Amino acid sequence: MADIPESAISEKFLAGSGPGGQNVNKVATACQLRVNVYALGLAPDAYKRLKTLAGSRMTSEGELVILARRYRTQEANRADARARLGELIDAALVRPQRRVKTKPSKAAKAKRVDSKKARSTVKTGRGRVRGID
Repeated sequence: MADIPESAISEKFLAGSGPGGQNVNKVATACQLRVNVYALGLAPDAYKRLKTLAGSRMTSEGELVILARRYRTQEANRADARARLGELIDAALVRPQRRVKTKPSKAAKAKRVDSKKARSTVKTGRGRVRGID
């Protein structure tokens, strides 16, 4: 997991939906994690990938907002939010492999043309039968 400075993270607990029944309505168990992306010190290309991966979770001020309300306790939701943040940053740090362009060989092109011609003759043979004059 990526090393995230604590100064870049702010947490807020709020009442959330999900499992827990009446407990959910009374206790603030959902965790809202806000991360200042600029404080992470990511490379420009990693920042672009993170912005793409985050989508609507990224604010215009450069904050990444993760809302965790899967579990009934604050501790579990807090751990879940931090784990999801780590996974997101780790995914952004992975460089995609470049696609190497390839060209079909002359033999492959010739084989393709031959198969097209063969198919063409089969299809012309299926046409309307003309009477002999």
